Amino acid sequence: MILTGSMAAGSVRYYAACVQAGTVAIDTGETRLPLRHSHHRYAIAGPNGLQQLTVPLVGDTNAMAVPMRDVRISEHASWRRIHWGALFSAYGRTPYFDYVAADLEPIIMGKQQWLLDYNQQLQELIVDFMDLPVHFVNASDVDTSMATDLRGRIGGKKPDSLPIATVPYYQVWQERHGFIDGLSIIDLMMNMGREGIFTLLKMTQSK
Repeated sequence: MILTGSMAAGSVRYYAACVQAGTVAIDTGETRLPLRHSHHRYAIAGPNGLQQLTVPLVGDTNAMAVPMRDVRISEHASWRRIHWGALFSAYGRTPYFDYVAADLEPIIMGKQQWLLDYNQQLQELIVDFMDLPVHFVNASDVDTSMATDLRGRIGGKKPDSLPIATVPYYQVWQERHGFIDGLSIIDLMMNMGREGIFTLLKMTQSK
């Protein structure tokens, strides 16, 4: 079991760690979020290369003292429309976009008030579509005393030291930009579909 924060469409690297562990406990009471984790940020690769997408939050995101379960989403600057437009531009030509779009668009364009709800809906879609052998639980419902604590160790700005390798996979814009590492699991899902599980497994077996 690993203990992590709640991620917004977490990175391929994060999901490799999740697959390796099998059971992931999400700390919904975690505070001081954005400086340490990608709780409300995720990276995609589109026609212009790397693009960071951010879910705007209510409050000071540099030192947010409220627990994750109480973090509210701001509807500032039509971010949902911007996110969906960016995802369509990045992945509209990928092999699996048409299979995912009907379920992904209602989440991106939804009316969630709480960041935790938004993250969980994305997480459920990703795990279900990719058929990942991962069981997510609320950390408050299980004993995490023996869990590996990855809060602040994965998904942040600084590289982690986890035994997870970089394994290149097909990316639709690779001929233009080369392989781009560190992207959201959405990138792997759109480009590789359920075969993406083999990339995640290789990442944990290559070191």
